Amino acid sequence: MQWYCESLTEYKRLKTREVNIGGLLTGNFHPIRLQTMTTTDTMDTAGTVEQSVRCIEAGAEMVRITAPSKKEAENLLNIKNELRKRGYNTPLIADIHFTPNAAEIAARIVEKVRVNPGNYIDKKKFEFIEYTDSAYTSEIERIQQRFTPLVKICKEYGTAMRIGTNHGSLSDRIMSRYGDTPMGMVESAMEFLRIARYENYHNIVLSMKASNPQVMVQAYRLLVRQMADEFDECYPLHLGVTEAGDGEDGRIKSAVGTGTLLEDGIGDTIRVSLTEDPEFEIPVCRDIVKRYSAASFTIHHSPFTIHPSPLTTHYSPFRYKRRETFVVNHIGGRHVPVVVADVSKAGQITAGTLQRIGYTYDKASDKWNISDLAADYIFLNGNELPFALPGTLKVILPAKNWPECSDKEKYYPLFSFDEYLSAAGQNKSTILNVVMLNCFNEGDSFDLNSLDKVKDDPTVVLALSSANKNAMQSVRRMFMELLEKDIRNPAILITGSNWQTPDEHLIHFATETGALFLEGFGDGICLGMTTGSYALLSNSYGQLNASGRNYVDNKSPEQFINSTAFSILQATRTRISKTEYISCPSCGRTLFDLQETTAKIRAVTNHLKGVKIAIMGCIVNGPGEMADADFGYVGSGPGRITLYKGKEVVKRSVDSSIAVEELIKLLKESDAWVEP
Repeated sequence: MQWYCESLTEYKRLKTREVNIGGLLTGNFHPIRLQTMTTTDTMDTAGTVEQSVRCIEAGAEMVRITAPSKKEAENLLNIKNELRKRGYNTPLIADIHFTPNAAEIAARIVEKVRVNPGNYIDKKKFEFIEYTDSAYTSEIERIQQRFTPLVKICKEYGTAMRIGTNHGSLSDRIMSRYGDTPMGMVESAMEFLRIARYENYHNIVLSMKASNPQVMVQAYRLLVRQMADEFDECYPLHLGVTEAGDGEDGRIKSAVGTGTLLEDGIGDTIRVSLTEDPEFEIPVCRDIVKRYSAASFTIHHSPFTIHPSPLTTHYSPFRYKRRETFVVNHIGGRHVPVVVADVSKAGQITAGTLQRIGYTYDKASDKWNISDLAADYIFLNGNELPFALPGTLKVILPAKNWPECSDKEKYYPLFSFDEYLSAAGQNKSTILNVVMLNCFNEGDSFDLNSLDKVKDDPTVVLALSSANKNAMQSVRRMFMELLEKDIRNPAILITGSNWQTPDEHLIHFATETGALFLEGFGDGICLGMTTGSYALLSNSYGQLNASGRNYVDNKSPEQFINSTAFSILQATRTRISKTEYISCPSCGRTLFDLQETTAKIRAVTNHLKGVKIAIMGCIVNGPGEMADADFGYVGSGPGRITLYKGKEVVKRSVDSSIAVEELIKLLKESDAWVEP
């Protein structure tokens, strides 16, 4: 079986074909390119030009503009001419859905066109169609006839193309044959790519976007494998989690999906789809890709080769399967991953300190109130606390401090691996011992055979971390060793950060841990910071991020780290603790103020734990893109909203002034509403 990257255990960038986008080279080990998309009406030439300038000056190397019909495609020329007149030569991309004739006009004007194979020729009516092999072949021939003219125009004008599959907008034809699967996404793009190759046209980038990072990651990996198997080469890949949302959650979801692939050396351009002004997406893109600069990583440039790792007997990167473990004190097995809050730098721990991690003490009733984002454990670098703990909270502390604890039902020791092997029996807990394991750190000479000494210990939970720059790959390698040795102790992921800004921390934590959770590795998460980073975050309360929004919300470092841990588990679908919003980033097709509406809906529904609500600006991002949502709020005309339950239309043409109230009614009628 072919694999999908050159190495599973160290950073090696995947070689792809070189593609020229108006003089900007991508693929073939060129820098990872940053792009965004305008939100203005494409017929508003001045507004689109001004927004494009802001994006370019923020660092966008490509700017995408929607062209939903011929008139918008034609107006791209006016936009391009004005930008060029003002000295901006950044490549422009036309975003096309449903309208081949608009694509053919745009391909003669801009440097790149994006087509969605799910709706460029096929239509989507959510119908299941039985195809014979000959009938299916006839459909491919029909696509070839409709798609080839665009390919020839692009070839003649030197225009690049992105074949961009979206999980939610797979055609009825693809859905009928492959189902709603990552493999269906791959085949949707491959049909178009084969036609382009038949015409000897190769100036192509591909993408496999989804709002679910797990689906997205699997689809990209399968696409690389398919191209390697079929063509013995790979085209450049544009990465992005579609409809990621805004604020902390949008950044984390984007970093989980995009960062997981970049860690494996996959990805040549990226876009972060935030429900914020497009120029504010670029700093987040930059924070994601700067991890992979030559200064940050030793980048291996190799020919196009994909080799399986020797440690792959019990591991598949193309499907989610949680690693099988036994249970230690509610950690592992089928329990959701636990959150361990590091309060070791918080100074004296009081009942007020615990409020930062989800526990609020009511003095009048002498009771603790526990939130949905309450940590399961805390880590102390000291002795037993002088007050009674909330009923569900437990404590991990250094092994040297543990023997003095009076409450050994709620306090548990943390050992280094060697400390645990040499500790006397009375110095070990009979319930839970957390044993740290540094994974393949440079210079370490850890004997993997010594893992057998904890293999059958029903009290040991491993705490995995790595000081290597390629920490995720090192920890993944250790998980593979555990699988090979059939060691089933649960494992907590330990990740520290020495970055400075909240965005940088979010991206680092989400990339390092999210990639592992997406593969079924990890029974818990513990995030921390260096002393310097902790101090910087402590001093940044109330400061605004690049977009002028304060998504840190005056959080202490402990609040910030705790909420980040829960958001990572939510993004990887391993522990659901809050409402999930699938919110498109807006574009020229948007039919209402998306940012304002998203904030309004969030304000009245953010207590609905586990409910997925899609907020889509137009029909393109409607029933297709929100395939993963429970409920949908979709622009269907100026000032008009269509409400969905799943993929079913429930209310059409709702006046936008009352649409949020109608959404709440729908939630109540569907028994999805609880009073806040």
